[in-house]
Amino acid sequence: MWNKFQQIWKAKDLRNSIFYVLALLVVFRMAAHIPVPGVDVADLRNYFSGNQVLGLINLFSGGAMENFSVVMLGVGPYITASIILQLLVMIVPRLEALSKEGEYGQQKISQYTRILTVPLAALQAYGFIRILSIQSQGQLFSSLTSWQWFTTIVIVTAGTIFLMWLGELITERHIGNGVSLIIFTGIVTGLPQAIRNTAIAFDNSMVLNLVIFVLIALLTIAAIVFITEGTRNIPVSYARHMSGQKSIGGVRTHLPLRVNQAGVIPIIFAISVILFPPMVAQFFLQSDISWVANGAQRTIDIFQDQTFYAVFYFVMVFLFTYFYTSVIFRPQQIAENLQKQGGFIPGIRPGRPTSDYLGMIMNRIILAGAIFLGVIAVLPTLVAPLTGIATMQIGGTSLLIVVSVALETVKQIDAQLIMRDYEGF
Repeated sequence: MWNKFQQIWKAKDLRNSIFYVLALLVVFRMAAHIPVPGVDVADLRNYFSGNQVLGLINLFSGGAMENFSVVMLGVGPYITASIILQLLVMIVPRLEALSKEGEYGQQKISQYTRILTVPLAALQAYGFIRILSIQSQGQLFSSLTSWQWFTTIVIVTAGTIFLMWLGELITERHIGNGVSLIIFTGIVTGLPQAIRNTAIAFDNSMVLNLVIFVLIALLTIAAIVFITEGTRNIPVSYARHMSGQKSIGGVRTHLPLRVNQAGVIPIIFAISVILFPPMVAQFFLQSDISWVANGAQRTIDIFQDQTFYAVFYFVMVFLFTYFYTSVIFRPQQIAENLQKQGGFIPGIRPGRPTSDYLGMIMNRIILAGAIFLGVIAVLPTLVAPLTGIATMQIGGTSLLIVVSVALETVKQIDAQLIMRDYEGF
């Protein structure tokens, strides 16, 4: 590892790129502490500390929401826009054709994603402020005028666009994905505060619980690395053919199928589904119609039941894993590309049989990935009663994001080092 650091330090352009990325992440953290004018941040922090749902959302923003900062939405609207465009590419023939036009098509889709981010950010900013106002019974935002509403939404939307721009600047340096690193930074920055709170509340009776907590955390990280890096290699051979007087082809390689093909997207989908019913129910708690108010309260009580929450969360993640994998993994397209390039899977005929074979293999290995993501999602609910440590909880989703982003960043840095290593050539 020390040799790696020495190589990075000796490569001046790579060293400068890493410092550049770190500087942009520092800018992000500074922006996360700049509050929107006209909001009582102290009351807002107290309200977040007593709300589990909003506390979960605040975790992914790195505390930017409880500060009501100019970047309180983080890169959430941009991620939502990216997911919507990915789904539309599968549905709209024009977008599907555009995605196949190489670099030009990808640039156009990226441009559409940026444009879609603007209205989504404005809509989420308005919805978030309205929900906070209703749940706090008007105590947090009772004095906002129409002009303050407008300027607040514009400022928060601009903050999201600013983070999107920072993410693209980071990505251009090929030191990890910019959006992922921003989310990574937001999650990691909450760790020192959690350790501090644990140290303050620590006593001798917590030693065993703390040891159990650390062991579970280490096992969870090891499992995430194992599943994230896990692949099923499908052997692929390319037929030999003549080009002029040269023989081309005859190469044997493999097609890697990842166990966790969908990444963390199914968990994000599941969180959206789980948060939606209780948030909507908040609007109807004060209804004059008794059965509507009772139904809203019953909905909130059901989703606050830890057993129901864990089971429903697991099922949603499991189903969304299969759904999203079917969206991004297209065996028919892979089979067509192999056939065009003269490749085939030994023992499998090209075309439809290859597509059916790849689909069958993926359906089998994705089962392990779906169960893994489901367990990771409900991990805090399972671990909290076991350890009894309230100041630090293992957020399975947070760990999954942190470990995945760290692995991706290390791989990209290794690739940069290999490009600069001419020894042996």
